[in-house]
Amino acid sequence: MSRVGNKPVAVPSGVQVKIESDTVRVKGPKAELSMQVPFPITIELKDQTLRVVPGKGGGDHACALHGMVRAMLNNLVTGVQQDFKKTLELNGLGYRAETIGEKIKMTLGYSHPVEFQLPKGVKAEVDKKQTKITVMGPDKALVGQTAASIRALKVPEPYKGFGIRYEGERVHRKAGKTAAGAGGAAKK
Repeated sequence: MSRVGNKPVAVPSGVQVKIESDTVRVKGPKAELSMQVPFPITIELKDQTLRVVPGKGGGDHACALHGMVRAMLNNLVTGVQQDFKKTLELNGLGYRAETIGEKIKMTLGYSHPVEFQLPKGVKAEVDKKQTKITVMGPDKALVGQTAASIRALKVPEPYKGFGIRYEGERVHRKAGKTAAGAGGAAKK
């Protein structure tokens, strides 16, 4: 059994949970989210707490899904109350971003500006210096995927560190070439 899967999920006041055959719908003050529950797993609602129960005939498959379904259910309950956030930093000479409606327009060292269309349900904010992008939304998986897609537009390179990185991410830096160490031009 999963230790994470055995923990109950508390449903706070103001959040409504509706369990249908294989779908769980959670409605709160900020959003309404739903998720499909995989086959061997069932979800029970008692006294404003949700419990995830692995199916009897599922075997190892049910045990593998037990903790994951509980974590996803907890993310639904949290997401309808408050937004999840991911912050990205733009590092590089002239790198900047701005929001235009549902798009983020970025200058990333290419010959043209790059526009990124935000998916439905995800918002973005850019700070005053135009070097930090905060991606927000009620769906944790969608916020993480959106942040990863923005980061993939210009992955940090290891020599000077230019690119888009997560806030607090450490980029492994490499030493560049040296004139005397190469063995060609410096020797005479």
